[in-house]
Amino acid sequence: MPTRQEKARAAYESKDLEATKKAHELKAIKNASELHKKSGSYVGDVVFGAIDGSITTFAVVSGVAGAALSTNIVIILGIANLLADGFSMAVGNYLSSKSNIEFAQKERKREEWEVEHYPKGEIEEVREIFRAKGFEGKKLEDAVKTITSNKKLWVDTMMAEELNIIEENISPKKRGLVTFVAFALVGSIPLMPYFISFFSEVAKGIAFQLSIILTFIAFFLVGSAKIYVTGKNWFKSGLETLLVGGAAAIIAYAIGYLLRGMA
Repeated sequence: MPTRQEKARAAYESKDLEATKKAHELKAIKNASELHKKSGSYVGDVVFGAIDGSITTFAVVSGVAGAALSTNIVIILGIANLLADGFSMAVGNYLSSKSNIEFAQKERKREEWEVEHYPKGEIEEVREIFRAKGFEGKKLEDAVKTITSNKKLWVDTMMAEELNIIEENISPKKRGLVTFVAFALVGSIPLMPYFISFFSEVAKGIAFQLSIILTFIAFFLVGSAKIYVTGKNWFKSGLETLLVGGAAAIIAYAIGYLLRGMA
């Protein structure tokens, strides 16, 4: 079932005012807020892990094919890339996410301390934030009073409006794991024809051609899935990833071809 945000995006794309109104009904907003608090999304980790896995592994396959090396070399380098590069990307995602969470927690504690020990200064900061938004007079003071009457709301406001920090509720370990799994699964697609070639002489002769077809399909499908992160047109997004992945493969193949005598 599409989320409230997805419905709102679809309504915007079709300029459907009635659908937009429904997506912004009080009940829909409350339900969406409750859902958002309960869980986070790993869609971005899946999409970008899959894109990186498919592009880098196919670049390895293309380079080896350009150098006219054996099937064994393709599989050895491909698996090495899947495990090593996938692990590296997963660890990078984990450390980045962990650092962001730790930084946000540190800043939240600082804001809480300032609210407790120097509320006058924090109140003035809230006043300036809402004054910059166009509030003035009684409306401005009412907004300030409402925000500062609730400590959590007060600190949340400072985090978002003053520091521009959006706090995550997603486990860094799970983000790293999801990235690795997506990288390995989709990244294994370019290697499938080479594994099949061990059992089929027909596949052995056209392994690279089969790899191109399967990988380009994967490029397009994974690129299309980026709409869940970027909200862009699915066809353009898929085509963009296909072109980028194809360009990387051409470069790798050309390098392998030029250096084939060194193998």
